[in-house]
Amino acid sequence: MTTVEGVVPAGRSGAGAVRARRSLAARIAARTGGGAMRVFLVLVALFWLMPSVGLLLSSLRSPRQIAESGWWQVFSEPAQITWDNYSRLLSNEKVMGSLLTTAAITVPATVLVVVIGSLAGYAFAWMDFPGRDGWFLAVVGLLVVPVQVALIPVAKLFGAVGLFETTAGVILFHTAFGLPFAVFLLRNFFAEIPRELLEAARLDGAGELRLFTRVVLPLGGPAIASLAIFQFLWVWNDMLIALIFADSGNPPVTVALQQEVRQFGNNIDVLAPGAFLSMVVPLIVFFSFQRQFVSGVMAGAVK
Repeated sequence: MTTVEGVVPAGRSGAGAVRARRSLAARIAARTGGGAMRVFLVLVALFWLMPSVGLLLSSLRSPRQIAESGWWQVFSEPAQITWDNYSRLLSNEKVMGSLLTTAAITVPATVLVVVIGSLAGYAFAWMDFPGRDGWFLAVVGLLVVPVQVALIPVAKLFGAVGLFETTAGVILFHTAFGLPFAVFLLRNFFAEIPRELLEAARLDGAGELRLFTRVVLPLGGPAIASLAIFQFLWVWNDMLIALIFADSGNPPVTVALQQEVRQFGNNIDVLAPGAFLSMVVPLIVFFSFQRQFVSGVMAGAVK
């Protein structure tokens, strides 16, 4: 009896020890996921934003001060801050015109990829046509083709048809290389829409176009928004394609800033504010729609 009575409490005490260990682990996880984790994430965010802050403060200092000391000296000497660099930038017609050129390339390239990718994604997801799976596999295969492989053939093609060193040529190049990812993302997202919802709309007399515009597009808003943000950031920050295919007399901002680099020194009073202005636009776009970007990418690529 003593042995039995001794065994039961021992078992209870063992289960209690397990529960105690679990509760201790839960408390540690809760504390780690609370204040300490928030502090860690804030530090990571500050570290990630440090180059942007440094570029902003550098753009508010004179070229002599930039050459003599680091941008953090602004905190000890706030009198260094001046807007002269931005005044010179606004009077630089080449750099300011390049911002308009970049917008003229980025907006059409983004709109075309979103529109064509949405239509193709819907067709691959819900329409039956010969060779549908094979064509989709071909589109997926294009995702692994690097841009560098197509530079010389496309340059020869654009030269033959008169699109080399034109804004239209840059837009077409970005559209062509943005479409495989767009079709892949949107097809996977649209395929997750309940079939019953589409069949109910068809029973109500909705055709394919109305079904696409009234049902699929509203439900695919997160994926479409994430695609638009991704394409916008890629085209706006591109330099390789712009350097090869854009008009050298009216280049995008990335090429215009690169041309401001001199052989024996940098035109830092134009480079710093110009680089910050070219960077702040995609930052605003990303932070404004980052929730749609994350939810759309996860929904389209993981499901």
